Formats: sequence, structure tokens, C-alpha cells
Amino acid sequence: MSIHGALAALRGRLSGVQYPLETNDAETARSTRRDMLAQLDDYILPRLDQLDAPLLAVVGGSTGAGKSTLVNSLVRRKVSDAGVLRPTTRSPVLVHHPDDVGWFDELRVLPDLPRVAIHDQAGGALRLVADDRLPAGVAILDAPDVDSVVTENRTLAAQLLAAADLWLFVTTAARYSDAVPWDFLRAAADRQAAVAVVLDRVAPEAVSEVRTHLAAMLAEHGLGDAPLLVVEETAPDDSGLLPEEAVASVRAWLDGLAADESARNEIVRRTLDGAIGGALRQVPMLADAADHQVEALTRLQDEIAHVYGKAAKRIDAASADGSLLRGEVLARWQDFVGTGDFMRSLEARVGRLRDKVAAFLRGRPQPAAAVEEAIEHGLAAMIVEEANRAAEKADGRWRDSAAGRALLGGDDLTRSASDLPARSAATVREWQDSVLSMVKSEGADKRFNARLLSFGVNGLGLALMIVVFASTAGIPTGAEVGVAGGTAVVGQKLLEAIFGDEAVRRLAARARADLAQRVEELLRTESARFTDRLGGLPVEAGAGDALRAALVTVEQAREDAA
Repeated sequence: MSIHGALAALRGRLSGVQYPLETNDAETARSTRRDMLAQLDDYILPRLDQLDAPLLAVVGGSTGAGKSTLVNSLVRRKVSDAGVLRPTTRSPVLVHHPDDVGWFDELRVLPDLPRVAIHDQAGGALRLVADDRLPAGVAILDAPDVDSVVTENRTLAAQLLAAADLWLFVTTAARYSDAVPWDFLRAAADRQAAVAVVLDRVAPEAVSEVRTHLAAMLAEHGLGDAPLLVVEETAPDDSGLLPEEAVASVRAWLDGLAADESARNEIVRRTLDGAIGGALRQVPMLADAADHQVEALTRLQDEIAHVYGKAAKRIDAASADGSLLRGEVLARWQDFVGTGDFMRSLEARVGRLRDKVAAFLRGRPQPAAAVEEAIEHGLAAMIVEEANRAAEKADGRWRDSAAGRALLGGDDLTRSASDLPARSAATVREWQDSVLSMVKSEGADKRFNARLLSFGVNGLGLALMIVVFASTAGIPTGAEVGVAGGTAVVGQKLLEAIFGDEAVRRLAARARADLAQRVEELLRTESARFTDRLGGLPVEAGAGDALRAALVTVEQAREDAA
């Protein structure tokens, strides 16, 4: 694969990788990804596609360094705004020889900047100016200030410098040691970009001293081979142009580049190779950051699944260990099957239990509505309590991480949804209806119509619910039968007398599993208040490995080309 094809594939991979979760390296990864995509689009891929295009020298520097005045003076007319009001350069101006106009359309360099032929006061467009005073083969682009007070201008200046074959950096005798320009110059050295420095507004008597000091600073920062051109301080004419002799050194240097194709090619090769190498050095970090996004997403999902899974298990355990066979449920069931005295008498007369059951079956049971309502209230209240407990724990766990805090924002999810009590009650009622359907279905092919009619489907359904509520507590036997235990025994014996032991065990297991499934679904709806915030996030498993594989392909293509 060619280098261009390999880099285009890497660019495609990178465009699909995003960093929406607030991990430790997310902000750095977003910025690096944005800059890398911009450089691939603005410079690397267009330049690889057109290696013989004119050399683009971007004129950059600090506020008031005289960049626009220098550009105007080189072409001997005003093509870029210059003045005391800042910022002056709001839109970049690209000056080229008329024969080179075809190289700078929107399909090539800086494709995201629309082209205009006149000054764009609003900014955000690239103004193209053709002038035959500039030699063919070299174009200069006047960029906004690198330290502009306008954020958009600083961002655009950095983008333009990243799209340059050559950095023509303009500074002054008074400001050549400022920090901001040197940050850019260090970046140029790191990526091996070609740089030339214009020392502007230097008093003639200070040229030697200032030039020597600046040259030493350039060497110290790895730019010792950068051409250092001096523009002595002089007054501009009425048109704002410096005398031709003042900019003669810069003009001669540009003319020399235009005349020397091999020198231009060397600058392009050096800067392009450095840009590619600099971009590739960022890929491992971007791949690691993509892995961290997947890890963070998985961790947030697992925390919610764990918290609400534990809540479901606690509800399942409490609904089957006899916990519900107390209070209102117990009282209403006792009233239904007889009296409280009758149930309490079971403690002393376990041996006569079967006789009591038979006698009860011949009687007229009390209405079941009160028992159903007590079960509904008790079970629904337990579900809400556990859901609230899970919500508080889930909210706390998410707020322990930056990613979770960002997703929650100012929302308080420490309590379950306001409609959960109503939905829990509805879930319990649906389960009760399902239990009654099980009883009806089980009795459809049995010959016990008289007994079924004697006790009623509702009564047998309630008995099955009571058995479910004690299914893991064990049915007490012998002389020590507690009140709750006796309650469960009555329910079990009633069912066994009609359906048989095996059928009762099977029915109880089915009813309990059905309840557990309904509760899990209810809690899943509750947990969605958290997990829905993860839905649609552009986090792709394997994105990091895909970037690493694309990097290997590019490195192999570079090696083959070398």
C-alpha cells in the first residue's frame, strides 16, 4: 500500500474514534485527534497527492510584529490589512503567482476554508491574491497573530502553520524572546518543520548584537540551521510599504527558493516527513485513550448491573424466606383461612393438621381481596425500598468517577423514579393474576372440581403465593410450628390435598421464577435512568487496536518507500 493510501486509511479510522467519556486522558485525546485530523486534511494528504505543488510559506508571529506590512512590502501593494488596531489579520491572505492559482482551490490545501477574492471582514475564509511580483513556485500566506486576543484567530494561526511547507516566522528586536512565539518554534523543531526567521524593526546599530543573540537561541532550541533574515527599522511610505532595500534580504531568499527546485523539494520533503512522523507519534496515545473509553464505559455499565442485580437478589431472597409472612399479610391470611385462634392452635395440634384442612375445605372461605391487597402492598413496598437503596448506591458509585459525574451532571438520581410505587404495585398485581392462571391451568385436567369449587381458584392461588413466600425458609415440622410456619403449612397442605406434592413444588418454583423475572424487568427499567445515558455514546470496542493496526500499515508503507 502507498503511504498516501495507508495514511488515508489511518485518517478514516481516526475520524471514527471519539472520546465522549471524561477519562483522565480524554481532553488531551480530543485535542490531539482534532489537530491530527486537521493536519492530515490540510497538509499531509494534499501534499502527498501533489508533491510538485508550489511551496507554501506561512508568515506567522506575534501581534504587531509587522507580518502584514512585510507581505505587502514584498509584493509592493496592499494585499493584507496592517495598522495599529488589533487584530488586523482576521482572514488569512494567500498571495501566489497567477500561474499557480490552480494549486490553491478548495480541493487541495486547507479544504475547510472557503475561498474569497476580496477582503472578508467577518473572518473564516481564505482570500486568494494573484500577483506576478511573487515568483512562481512559492506562495506566502499571511496568518493571524499566534498570540491574538481573539481565540478563533489563535486557533486559525496554529492550523495554518500546521499546513505550511515552510514557517516564515516574524518577530521584532523588542519581542524576539517572548514565550508564545517560542512555543511555536519549539513545536516546529519537534516535528522537523522547515523554518526561516525574520527579525523585523531592528535598529541598524543593534543588528549585530540582536542577531547574534537570536541565532544562539535558535541553536539552543534545535533550529540552528534556520535562515535568519533581518529587516532594519525604517519608516514606511504613504502606502504603508517598507522601502524595497529594507526587505531585500527576504525578497532575495524567496527568489532563490523559486529558482532552486531541489531546495524547494528538500524543504517540502523535510517538512512533510516531519509532519507525518509527528502525527504517527500521537497514534499510540490516541489508541490507549480509546481503550480507556471502552474500559470506562464497561465499568459504568458493570456498576449499574451489579447494584441493581444485588437489589433483585435481595428482593428474591426476601420474597421467599418467610419475611413477608408477618404483619398485614399474615393477619389477612389468618382471617381468610379461619381465625387467628385457629392458626395459633396449630402450634399445639400439628398432628391434627390434615383434619383441619379437610374441615376447612368443606367450609365457606372468607373473601380473598384483603389478602391479595396485603400481599400487593407488602411486596410492592419491599421492591420500592430496594430500588431506592440501589439508586442511592448507583448514584454514589458513578459520582466517584469523572466520567460518571459528567454523565449525571446536576441530576439527582439517589431516589427511584416517582412513579415506581405505582409500577411496582401493578407488577405485583400482574404476578398475582399469573399465579391464578397457573392454578387454573394446573386444575384443567384434574378431577377435583368439587374441591376446587369448594375453596375457589382465588383461595388456591393465595395459598400458592403463601407457599412461595416460604419456599426457601423450609416448612416447619414436628411440634415446634411457629405462626408464620403454620401459615405456610396450611397453604402447602391445601395445595397438596388437591394437586399432589410434586405439582405443588413445580407450581411454587414456576411462580417464584415468574416473580423474579418481573422484578428484574422492573429494576431494569429503573436502572435505565443511568444506562440510557450511556446509550448512543460513540465508544467502539476494538477502536484502539484498529488504530494500532493502521499505524503498523503506515509505518510499513514508509519503510517500503524509503
